[in-house]
Amino acid sequence: MNSCEGRSLEEQIVERMSALGLTLTTVESCTGGMAASRIVNVSGASEVLMQGIVTYSNEAKTRLVGVREETLRAHGAVSPETAREMAEGGVRFGRTDLALATTGIAGPGGGTPEKPVGLVYIAVSDGTRTEVRKLNLAGDRLAVRTQAAEAVFGLLWDTFLTEEQTVR
Repeated sequence: MNSCEGRSLEEQIVERMSALGLTLTTVESCTGGMAASRIVNVSGASEVLMQGIVTYSNEAKTRLVGVREETLRAHGAVSPETAREMAEGGVRFGRTDLALATTGIAGPGGGTPEKPVGLVYIAVSDGTRTEVRKLNLAGDRLAVRTQAAEAVFGLLWDTFLTEEQTVR
């Protein structure tokens, strides 16, 4: 889902979450606050977005949202396990209904054969159910970050905000 009636996905998310009385925390690494910024651009965002947390370092991931040091040692910051713990920690520490998380390698440096530039993991959680997706994105640093933010909005929508979904 990209847009409906000319409205951005973030506009639809704010409208739907507000109608359902739901709150959101963003926990971002590679997107560096881009998802939160896009939500804040929408009128009425203050009814939905409680906080945006940028956890760029491993220490911040551990301290701010409870990512386990064991997870980071075993799997690294760019992993499905870390993305899951970031999203679940966002709900728990942020005391919100939902949280989204992004972690990845935006480039142009930092990639390895096992974890190349453009590898991103996104996650959304309601504290009980967590969905994680692996993305292999192309483009420059800004393109990777922009695509990751759009993808995590899509995952949030598809997992928790469609008419068929029930969060509470």
